[in-house]
Order: sequence, then C-alpha cells, then structure tokens
Amino acid sequence: MPWVEKQEILAGVLNMCESNLGIQPGESILVLTDPPTLAEWAELEPDDLIAVLERSHLAKIVAGIIAEKYRDNVVEFYPFPATPRGGAEPAPEVAAKMRDFPVIVMITSKSLSHTVARHEASRLGARIASTSFTARMFLPDGPMSADYDRIAADSRLIADLLSRTGHVRVTSSAGTDIAFRTGNRSAHADDGLLRRSGAVGNLPAGEAFIAPVEGSAEGTIVVSPGWFRGLTEYMTLQFSGGLVVSVEGGGAVGRQIRNVLGLDDDARHLEPFRSRRNLAEFGVGTNPQASSLETGLEAEKIRGTVHLAVGDNAHFGGATSADYHRDFVIPEATFWLDGTLVMEQGHFVGPLSSLA
Repeated sequence: MPWVEKQEILAGVLNMCESNLGIQPGESILVLTDPPTLAEWAELEPDDLIAVLERSHLAKIVAGIIAEKYRDNVVEFYPFPATPRGGAEPAPEVAAKMRDFPVIVMITSKSLSHTVARHEASRLGARIASTSFTARMFLPDGPMSADYDRIAADSRLIADLLSRTGHVRVTSSAGTDIAFRTGNRSAHADDGLLRRSGAVGNLPAGEAFIAPVEGSAEGTIVVSPGWFRGLTEYMTLQFSGGLVVSVEGGGAVGRQIRNVLGLDDDARHLEPFRSRRNLAEFGVGTNPQASSLETGLEAEKIRGTVHLAVGDNAHFGGATSADYHRDFVIPEATFWLDGTLVMEQGHFVGPLSSLA
C-alpha cells in the first residue's frame, strides 16, 4: 500500500496512541524511522528499497497525525541512517534522543528492540511501541484498529488457562499432530497495552504463549504453503525428545531450515544446533483483525491460529538459550489442554467457548 494518505490510517494511529500507549496531555512523543543509507540505495533490490522508503514515509505521516491530535504535546519526528542489521546499536545521538522521551514509536526496518539504546530508554521509563509497521496495519479493518481491551481480556484468559495446564496436544487437517508438557509453567499474554512506565512491545499484538518443557515434545508439525515466508510446498518437522530430528519438504525454505538446524551433517548434536532444534513456544492468536501472512509478527496473532516455535525460550520462562527463534503458524488448528478440547478447527470451544 504505497504512499499512504493520512485519512486512510487516521483511526488506526489514534487507536495506537490512546489504546496501546495511553498518551497523556503534556507527554513528549518521539517517532523514529530509519531511511536507507547511501550504501543501501546501491545494494538493496528495488522492491526492498521501496518497502524501506514506504515505511519511513509512513512514519512521517504517523508523526503528523500524532502532532495534530496532541497539539499541547511535543512531538518529534526523527529519521536516522539505518543500522547495518536488526539489533545493531544506533548512533549515540539517536540513543541520547531516546533517553529524553517518555513515549517512543519506532517505525523502523531494522529493529532496535534488542539494543542497549532501547533497554536504557525503557529503564528510564519510556513506553515504547516497536515494529516494522506497514500502512495496511493501520486501516480500519487492520490489526492496529482492533479493540485492544478485548484482545487483552481474551489473551489473559487463555494465558491463565495455559498456566494451569500440564499437557498440550495440537493437530491440524494438514497433518500436524504434536504433544508436549508445559509443567504448569507460567504463560504470558501479549496484549499490546503499553501504558505502564517502561513498557515495551512489538505491535500488532494479540496472543497468549507458553514455553513447553524441554525434552517433552513428540510428534509432527506440518507447515502449509503460504504460512511461512517463501514457502510454496508443505514442510514437515518431526520431533522426538523435544527436538527437531528431521525437516522434510518445503523446497528452498526447507533446505534453509535444515541447514540452520544442522540436520544435513553430523553436527546436529553440537551447539548451537541442538538448542536451535528445541520446541520453544506454543502460542494462540487472539487479534480478530490480524489477517496478513506477509510478516510472521502479524500472522501469529491471527485469531483461530496457533503457532509453535523452535529455538530460544529463555526470556519467557523456558530453559533453552539459543541464537535462533522461528515461529510456524498453524491455521484452523485443534488443540487440547490436559485432555480437554479448547479449540476445534480454529474455533474456541469448551472452557474458551465464551470467546467464540
């Protein structure tokens, strides 16, 4: 959706300001974006370059909408040269700027979420919304225009149920059939409400998730074409003893994942390959207006889907630290918690029938 017009995304941007960030009178707001460097102008493929430019243009429109709505607040639009990759530190002047604002909206192509600059801003109390937003997300039927108070209530209800669960089984018509223990670990609700001092989150939000017990996963995940970036044929991940032991099909995507997981050589039992193969996460999407498969960040929030991830889960209650985390979204899923059916082909039932 190139070169968006302000009126098209007005309601979604204001919903972010009011529902997600809870902006108050007098608070100063920083809108960050990272237009391409001169090197990227030369190196990026045309479609990738256009996507980066569109995102920076979107950031400028968003900053203008916020400034118009909050006329008594200081609103600063601050473009800075893109960092080399996600997680790389921005220039010192960017980090200094972030320390001066209580509300920060990061509309960047290279993530700042895992940088010292972001952590320091959070430590000082900044409320931060971060993602590779696209204009479509802010449309009236997009995931940023959803009712986040409802999403929060639904996500917390599912998280509470997961926290009381010891065993999960997931199936799908495509062939997924996997079971694992959760050991009554604490689940989490990604509700998108960033109203507390120091709150930070990637938007759009809308899921409940938990870390399975290491070593417990047995079975198969089948990823359908279109439900993973670049995937044009079915891909099957086989689990035994909590780890991926084979990846079949998937074409180029399958080959890339087999390589990352070390499944094509004898190094699979060595680090970092072993930790990358861990079943890391089980999540349930709760955003009724999430729909796009273009980014995994939105796809995993689609109501009626679940997602299972491999790799790292140490930061949300698991025991595996890895340099990899990859989600696989399963549409129209069926799953049981301690033997009780709670979702059938993408519809909440039983203890969660109130969410239907």
